[in-house]
Amino acid sequence: MNIHHAPHHGATTEWQTPPEILLALGPFDDDPAQPGATDGLTREWHGFVWLNPPYGPEVGVWLAKLAVHRHGIALVLASTETLWFATNVWARASALLFMHGRPHFYRDGQRAKGGSGGPLVLVAYGDEARRRLHSTSIIGTLVTKWRK
Repeated sequence: MNIHHAPHHGATTEWQTPPEILLALGPFDDDPAQPGATDGLTREWHGFVWLNPPYGPEVGVWLAKLAVHRHGIALVLASTETLWFATNVWARASALLFMHGRPHFYRDGQRAKGGSGGPLVLVAYGDEARRRLHSTSIIGTLVTKWRK
């Protein structure tokens, strides 16, 4: 279970999700964007999905697929002003949890020295995902209503 975004020095785009996030929200049945997976966008997703899409031009494509699947949670940068966020989050999500602070991700099992490169949001699609965000121990601001 990973998050992908460009690090400060460009060494990699693949970072493992802090285990406490997965424990607070799981269990999950599928992780289509995990590093090394080459078919995440083309194969069918199953069960309750954890999605940390690669950060870049295709983030909206990943979120669009989860929005259609309607049964999972995504972790993305809180880029609320972008077209991909407006189209696939504001217009289609069930709930949002804007995380307080900047979690430390992992690389090859080692905790990164610095926190995430920007603010993060957990995006729920579907009733079960909304329920999990509502009941999680993760500290943040939960948003369940906004103009669509």
